[in-house]
Amino acid sequence: MTLVEFITPLKERRHRDRVLGVLYFKQKYDDVCTMTTGEIRQAMRLARVKSWSKVNISDVLAGSGSYVDSPSYEGGRRLWSLTPSGVLYVQELLGLSSTEPEIEHDIGSLSRVVSAIAVPQVKDYVSEALKCLQVDALRATVVFLWTGAIRTIHDRLLTLGTGPLNTALQKHDPKARFVKRIDDFAYIKDKTTLLVAQELGLLDKAEKDTLQEALGLRNRCGHPGNYKPGIKRVSSFVEDILSVVFT
Repeated sequence: MTLVEFITPLKERRHRDRVLGVLYFKQKYDDVCTMTTGEIRQAMRLARVKSWSKVNISDVLAGSGSYVDSPSYEGGRRLWSLTPSGVLYVQELLGLSSTEPEIEHDIGSLSRVVSAIAVPQVKDYVSEALKCLQVDALRATVVFLWTGAIRTIHDRLLTLGTGPLNTALQKHDPKARFVKRIDDFAYIKDKTTLLVAQELGLLDKAEKDTLQEALGLRNRCGHPGNYKPGIKRVSSFVEDILSVVFT
């Protein structure tokens, strides 16, 4: 779906609804969580919104109450985003499901994975990820699912023997602590764990690279900041984790 198609049902609505529609589309489909008034205006122009040049975006946003928030600035320009109330408003306005097709698919996939996990700690983490996904808590979904995945890799590495494991660890991080049991991995960086997993044949290069990209998203979601991944980005993350680690 393009922005033009998404906005068309709102062509007879007031300016506020079209502005909120732009913010919603960009957040949900383009992974753009914050926008300046200039960026909103440009999006409205490209979507051929009627009278786009006459809309006072700043006034519209200022009058949108709890539907929008301005969490930060960029180059002196205020950044705007939809609040959960704003998301719900647009969904109700356009008759959208609160659960996107990608999320529905991922919920089903995670549910099947949870039922098949035998390690209690891993099962708990993936179950938490599933619960977060069901309520659209996307950053938490990423963090919990990654934790379950890396714990699974830790378990598999230990089955290869502590001798080969620690030799590979020293190769990739000479300062790494000696690992004898699962709790010792708390002192090993996840990036190093992935390199060791490739070194020992647990992952091939493509799988390691895929998980490194997933780790980057996990770090952006797990550290304080304004970044909020969109549905498509999280869906891709879930698919990669399931295919590499839990298949």
